[in-house]
Amino acid sequence: MKKKIIKISILLVLAAFSEEVWAYPPAVGILGEAKNCLSCHVNNGPWRDDGLTIIDILDKETKKSLKQIDGSFLIEVRRGEKETILTVIGRSKEDREEPPYRNAWLYVDTRTIGTTSLSKFAPGWDVNLPMSCRLVGDRLEGYENAKITVLPMTIQPSDAAQDAELMLQVMPTKGESVKGKPKEGMIGNYFERKVKLKVVD
Repeated sequence: MKKKIIKISILLVLAAFSEEVWAYPPAVGILGEAKNCLSCHVNNGPWRDDGLTIIDILDKETKKSLKQIDGSFLIEVRRGEKETILTVIGRSKEDREEPPYRNAWLYVDTRTIGTTSLSKFAPGWDVNLPMSCRLVGDRLEGYENAKITVLPMTIQPSDAAQDAELMLQVMPTKGESVKGKPKEGMIGNYFERKVKLKVVD
């Protein structure tokens, strides 16, 4: 039932954006075999500095970062149980550039690209919000004065779930893409982070 809801939600997003959908996260692996956001957009924004870019995944309850020493993220969940994390994206308060207007992101298991599955999240894992495009302006303790977006995502490993690896694709953007020409009009920068899912039995 949950998977049906996710699929219906994605279809509604696609229908709502029509031709402009190529400028949004659902285009990656769903409408075609695009591997990442750069299949449609250009990496031409002023926010290239990784040191001033905020990309974090937090435990919703403890607010503890799940980042590992190597820069990847590790999400451990007991089989059958739900875990909610916060995806935090934005620019540091030290950034002197004009901030992005919106942040787009997508959690994708790249092994699923090119398959018939509408969901591109890790097989066997239920998820309620694997992608989003959100206006900058959220507030979160520990990120005072930073220009960020924050959104929860709940995941649950089913009986069929196995350990998996996701790619978190992120694009801070500003402006609007030209209809039918997503590489024109909007500026943005592209970032990737590795996210490991671990089932705890």
